[in-house]
Amino acid sequence: MIIAARWSVLALMAPLLCPAAALAQDAPAAPDASEAGSLAQAIQNPIADLISVPIQNAWDFGIGPADATRFASTAQPIYPIHLSKDWNLVTRAIVPFIHQESPVAGGDDVSGLGDSTAALFLSPVQPVKGWIVGGGAIFQLPTATDSELGAGKWGAGPTFVALKQVGPWSGGILLNHIWSFAGKDDRSAVINSLVNPFAAYTTADQWTFAIQSEATLDWKTDQWTVPIEVQVAKLVMFGEQPVQFTVTARKFVERPTGGPDWGLGFNVTLLFPSK
Repeated sequence: MIIAARWSVLALMAPLLCPAAALAQDAPAAPDASEAGSLAQAIQNPIADLISVPIQNAWDFGIGPADATRFASTAQPIYPIHLSKDWNLVTRAIVPFIHQESPVAGGDDVSGLGDSTAALFLSPVQPVKGWIVGGGAIFQLPTATDSELGAGKWGAGPTFVALKQVGPWSGGILLNHIWSFAGKDDRSAVINSLVNPFAAYTTADQWTFAIQSEATLDWKTDQWTVPIEVQVAKLVMFGEQPVQFTVTARKFVERPTGGPDWGLGFNVTLLFPSK
């Protein structure tokens, strides 16, 4: 029944994870070179009016006494819903598959789904005094298939994003905070915050150079985890299908005892611009 419940949760998230039906109505159009440059910059906006399906692959190294490695492949589909001529509702889901080596010698490796999140951002179509803004709610879903890969708790809280795009530059911050409210009684409560500042520069030939941090704070232990990440991305066309490829490198400047020391990543983002 536990497995059935997990798959029921994923089924409820299907509209966020698989916007294929909507794509049938909003068929992709092939952007020309100038539009492609704009498209490459639009990707830097977490709440852009653009259907996209990022697949992020991350390797973190130096975990625990065994110097273990953790791999996560995360689907993060983004789908905007046009509520009116003035407002969009942007949905973002995060569903990770994780392989975690044992952090201690002789321990067991674990693989499977991690906990998922789903966020809803209400965003005005037009910038507010030059700022693109959006806010709403984020939900944590206990979809992990192993207790080592998730918190075993349902959670919810507020989320907010604000950014500016001036010429080739993009910069801003994304925030969220999650409190657990239900779940397994034998698991610790969740009180976590995310602070995600970012800045990027996009060239006319669709290269993007970015720096960001996805800093998290566990309020129960008063422990920050702070990676500093640099990214290099290139938007390319496969026929009429735009795809962005991104390589990343990060260093953890603050981490809990036994946490990762550094990491690498390779991301692929499928884009579906409307006609």
